[in-house]
Amino acid sequence: MTMSVGWYLRRLSRMGPQEVAGRVGDAVRRRRWRSEQPDCPSVSGARFTAVLPAGTIAAVSPEAAKRLIAEADRLMAGHVEYFGVVRDDLVDPDWWYDPKTGRRAPWGYSFGLPYRDEEAVGDIKQIWELSRHHHLTVLAAAYAITGHERYAERVAEHLRSWWAANAPLRGVHWISGIELGIRLLSWVWVRRLLEGWQGAAELFEKNPVALNQIWHHQRWLAAFPSRGSSANNHVIAETAGQFAAACAFDWFPASARWRTDALRSLDRNLRANTYGSGLNRELASEYHGLVLELGLAALAEADAADVRVPATTRLVLLRMADALAAVVDDRLRPPRQGDADDGHGLILDGAGTDRWASLLATGEAVFGRLDWWPEVTGTDVRTPLLASLIRPYGKKGTAPAVARPTSRPGHFADAGLTILRGPDKIWCRCDGGPHGFLSIAAHAHADALSVEVRHDGVDVLADPGTYCYHGQPAWRQYFRSTLGHNTLELDGADQSVSGGPFLWTRHARSRVLVAETSGDGVSRWCAEHDGYQPSVHRRRVELTPESRELKVCDEVRGERGAVRLAFHLGPAITAELAANRAVLTWTRDGEDRSAVLDLPGELTWRAHRGESDPPLGWYSAGFGRKEPATTLVGTGFADGVTGFVTALRFDG
Repeated sequence: MTMSVGWYLRRLSRMGPQEVAGRVGDAVRRRRWRSEQPDCPSVSGARFTAVLPAGTIAAVSPEAAKRLIAEADRLMAGHVEYFGVVRDDLVDPDWWYDPKTGRRAPWGYSFGLPYRDEEAVGDIKQIWELSRHHHLTVLAAAYAITGHERYAERVAEHLRSWWAANAPLRGVHWISGIELGIRLLSWVWVRRLLEGWQGAAELFEKNPVALNQIWHHQRWLAAFPSRGSSANNHVIAETAGQFAAACAFDWFPASARWRTDALRSLDRNLRANTYGSGLNRELASEYHGLVLELGLAALAEADAADVRVPATTRLVLLRMADALAAVVDDRLRPPRQGDADDGHGLILDGAGTDRWASLLATGEAVFGRLDWWPEVTGTDVRTPLLASLIRPYGKKGTAPAVARPTSRPGHFADAGLTILRGPDKIWCRCDGGPHGFLSIAAHAHADALSVEVRHDGVDVLADPGTYCYHGQPAWRQYFRSTLGHNTLELDGADQSVSGGPFLWTRHARSRVLVAETSGDGVSRWCAEHDGYQPSVHRRRVELTPESRELKVCDEVRGERGAVRLAFHLGPAITAELAANRAVLTWTRDGEDRSAVLDLPGELTWRAHRGESDPPLGWYSAGFGRKEPATTLVGTGFADGVTGFVTALRFDG
């Protein structure tokens, strides 16, 4: 996918004067850097002191260690899977190869490469993921736990191979700041976990090649920050990686300046990216997790280096942890809202470790668990390692005491997100919030007023997910479309107008009118949006505990128009549709479950499953993966008077 002139004009229209000036400066600098290639300053006497406290590794649970070692052994055998594509070449990988398309990215000056063009480069996500070096932090952690040198030796082989193949500013791995930031964070933890191995110093602080790479990564990040309408999760990754490296690898003349500037930017952008309620402003749950991971990792480096952190940094991370604890369902799954690309900030665990349980466990260790927090029963490697470096919240020098929620919040007014909870672990997310973050809302979907319903953690009315970013425009469009969510489409149009795969040129404005989530009685929610001007779509939701019934009423106020009302079922749900009634069945932990979905009789209903032209009836459990799932679509007309009532009743 290459970007057209029209796209560039639409993208420019979403920038302010300051951002335009900054990007012009970036363009001039990129042109100048093509011919300028400064050498890394001379470094002598460098020492790595940001080691784990004594006894930290012993705190790792045997279960978590077992999962980690099993994962490390798979990596040692050459096996890994990224975004649904299995690779078996990890013994000696080609860092520029895309196993999905079979293409290999071209060599050349980084800023001149057409990385968005899959025909020329391959799937850039596949190429970039391996070079985040998460697999190396896993191997290094396996060395730290077992003491087996084969893990450390493989790490050293891969780092030397990567450094040799990726000279500064050459190739696709020097294009995107988020990649450089996460890679630096991985290198910090690799060095930390290899402490005790006889080759660690020769691999890093005594290695001119490593020093050159670390210095050029930090120089790049200092020169090309994500700015303006792009200052989302990317800038958090950039500043967290820059800060971590400037703390742990403080061997260069510019290290103190880089550290100060990165911390200032990290604090400012954490606040800018986070609502006061603690939810991430991108309104994409996976990016909430990514930003929280990155923030905690940066905090660990600050405390390990005894660098004073603004109180606001810890406060934002505390509120993010509380918000995550508030919104997860009974299986600790957060909403499937907005984009999700399986991105991680720091991986120190094996397959089978629950990401969200791990984050909550770290939040509990660092900030303390509130009485209403859900219980975390799983174990992980990362939590005891991070907690060994981070000063517990409330201790001297961390932050002042702040008021935390005394009961589990159900409504986040600033984010427009509401969680309704019922008996038998019924969980319902209602979306009445802004259309994403900043002027381009890069990771938003056209999902205003959508609902997402689960029963004991099983997706019943599901958010279909994301599936892809680049290279498959029809699928990208579908998974972020209004029809691709549990909401109402009017006259065949999305509520918000897309200008590209990460660009929205007009944003639907939503407002929540009612949000009653407390108590044991009926929970109510009502909201509306203006995406179909001059018409207004209003939706009411009621959850009645006694009858285990969720009722959804949709109204279109204004002009008459053609309606499509969609309900996407989770992949575990089997549906038998007769007229306007669907009987839903599924199995959970060996037990048969069922529900009845009564659909509006004013519409004509049809079940869709696994259709590709155009796409309809799909569920993406993770980036790059999709599977058929049933979608029920009702078609008809809104007359500006009649409401469409849907009732979902769970069997007792």
